Order: sequence, then C-alpha cells, then structure tokens
Amino acid sequence: MVELGFACVDIQPEQHAVGPTLLVTLRVTESSGTPIRAVALRSQVRVEPQRRRYSAEEGDRMVDLFGERAQWADSVHPMQLASLSHMVPGFTDSIDIVLPLPCTYDMEVATGKYFGSLDDGEIPLLFLFSGTVFVDGPKGFAVEPVPWHLEAAYRMPVDVWRRMIDLHFPDQGWIALRRSSIDALRAYAAAEVITSGDLAVERLLKEAGWPR
Repeated sequence: MVELGFACVDIQPEQHAVGPTLLVTLRVTESSGTPIRAVALRSQVRVEPQRRRYSAEEGDRMVDLFGERAQWADSVHPMQLASLSHMVPGFTDSIDIVLPLPCTYDMEVATGKYFGSLDDGEIPLLFLFSGTVFVDGPKGFAVEPVPWHLEAAYRMPVDVWRRMIDLHFPDQGWIALRRSSIDALRAYAAAEVITSGDLAVERLLKEAGWPR
C-alpha cells in the first residue's frame, strides 16, 4: 500500500488568467518508498468560516449569510468553493503541483459575499482528496484509491484574494439583477441623464439616506 500525504504550501493570484483565478501549490508525498507512476487526483475545496474570528463590522456584512451573531453557532457551516481535477505525474518521495482555482466576485454567490465581507486576517480553507493512484504491478500498472480521509488545511491571507480580484475588477464588484430591474435602472438613468449604472445606484442610495 502506498502512503500518500498532501499539504498546501502556497496560494497566489494567477497574473494572466482570463478571470479571477488562484494558483494553489500542493505538495504530494509518498512515505513508503513506492514509486508513483501517476495520480488521477480530485480535490474538493471548502471554506471553513467557523475557524476564524470576525470584527463587528465584518459580522454586520454577513447577516444575510449567517444571520445575527446569536445564530452563528447553528448557522455558520463550511461552504463549497470548488472541485478540481488534476493528473499528477510520476514521482518518488514528493512532488509539488500547481492547481488553477477559479473564483468569483459575484456578490450573489455565498463565497463571494463571504470573501467580500472580510477586512483582513486569513481565510480558512480545507482541501479534501480522492482519486486513483497508479503504481507498478506484477502485470504492468496496478491501481489503488486515494484514501478519503486525506486532507490539507491552509489559511489564505485575505490580501491574496483581494489582489486577485483587483487584477480583474479594481474597485468593482458584481451583483446579479433580474432583467426587469436592469431595464428599470437603465430607464431611470436615461431619464435623469445619468451616464452609468453605478452613478444611478449612488443617487438612489443617497435619496434613500444611505449610508447612514
């Protein structure tokens, strides 16, 4: 039996991706001395919001995610961020691989809301692994499963996520609206001779007395 281990050693923004993407560096180790021919690796990436503290301001921004603070013991649960697949090449002892992790800045998506609510500190991530290991066998290749219990935790600085977003949407965010709301906003902006949707929303908020 092979003895695999996984560790996340670094996460950085992808500088040249079409959309917001993080580059996750995983270290895969094998401690029994068995040469690994390849690994068909699957990784689930979860955010574990219960594993950090939050300021009062951060908590106020997450009311629509988790409710009021008094509810958090029951309402704060892990959130699925992504599912990744990667073919790990052959190695002995250890190898570092880089996995692209696509992200979103849509404020209607739970993880986008969560990341956008944080001022600083770290984002607790958990990688859960499965897949198939290919090794030498008596008649060619033999296969073994990647054990389901293998995982790797990583605390990603909030600044890493913010730098990734700023590469694509500097000082911007995305909110999904119904088509009827978009049409009404455009009609309002045209009638009031407002040159952008952002300025139209800014005026509407000001008329409503926000920020208070």
